[in-house]
Amino acid sequence: MRRGYELGASQEDIDAAIADLDPVTITYQPSAASEASIQSPSGTQLAKAIEEKSGGKITVDVVWGQAIAGYGEVHDALADGRVDLAYTLPVYQPTEFPAVNALGDMLAGISPSPFTGEMVANAVAADVSWDSPEIVEEYTSKGITPLVPVVASGGYYSVCSDPGMEKDDWQGRQVRIASATQNDLMASIGASPVSIEYVETFEALQRGTVDCTLAQLVPSAEGGIFEVAPHVGYMTETSYTRSPGAILAGTKYEQLPLAYQQILFDVYADYYQGQMMTTIGGNAEGIKQAKEADGEIVEFPADLQTEIGEFNDAKKEEIQSSGILGDDITSRVEESEQQWTEKIEELGFTDGGSTADFDEWYDTETDYREVGQAVYDDAFVDHRPGAEG
Repeated sequence: MRRGYELGASQEDIDAAIADLDPVTITYQPSAASEASIQSPSGTQLAKAIEEKSGGKITVDVVWGQAIAGYGEVHDALADGRVDLAYTLPVYQPTEFPAVNALGDMLAGISPSPFTGEMVANAVAADVSWDSPEIVEEYTSKGITPLVPVVASGGYYSVCSDPGMEKDDWQGRQVRIASATQNDLMASIGASPVSIEYVETFEALQRGTVDCTLAQLVPSAEGGIFEVAPHVGYMTETSYTRSPGAILAGTKYEQLPLAYQQILFDVYADYYQGQMMTTIGGNAEGIKQAKEADGEIVEFPADLQTEIGEFNDAKKEEIQSSGILGDDITSRVEESEQQWTEKIEELGFTDGGSTADFDEWYDTETDYREVGQAVYDDAFVDHRPGAEG
């Protein structure tokens, strides 16, 4: 049961290591509503990689649309065995996952680029989360195993039913928010934050219950949000806090043979590929849909970006002082951001224009696996099943 294979082993050696193992089936809940969804690559790429690396001995039963357990219940479903592998949203349970949510807040200010910024933010999230035992323990204490402790997911944008992104436009606006920190931010600039489930957002915008939502572009595109709120505000000097996700394994994972555990862990580069196809491709699709709905794609004014940046800095100081992620979390995030910004540029990834015309310059054939493998080699290896120490 405990015989695995060496890091970097050839497919031939992996096949030999699992030759005598019985086939298994694992149940996987990705983020997307269906295989036809814009968000599906983050699920299909991971499932495909697991099955291929295992030579078909691991079958991945993909369950779309959170059909077994919704985001509020999925951590319990992982712990009790109803789900074996899942994308989850710990941001929905901040009291249970305070360290995870704190890292989501610490990611504020990372480049808001819809292309390289997404690559950097997701690399930093994985890197820093593996280096934060407080985050890992929040999962393991519940009987859950992190395979990617924090997924930065997509950056946030202001998506509104009416145009106008100047500071005065925000006074009294009803804005749907996704986290407690976004609640405080909107209040600080004069808006009225509203906490509602994402699935209710379309109807709330349609009826005028809310004027705007702070949202990622990919679920907005999937949910048809731009039909009722086509006006998008974006930043260039800072960025909103993020709503952290995670890729987690349930109780069945620890019962699998070591080689099977290693296969699930070793396909991170493929997961990163799928996540970037979803997130970055979704950004391009969101901009396209907003334009088709006659929306304005507008950069936030400098004074408002400065105010949001100051709010982010104050929040980071608060987290640093709390010690929830250690007394060096600010420097760790900054160093990781610099490292991955430089590495991604070194690998040849650069922005080809602005957010407003991202739909025009994004290449849908972009391959991100080289970045994902670099993140794996740097941040994941020491946590690999069977690793010494």
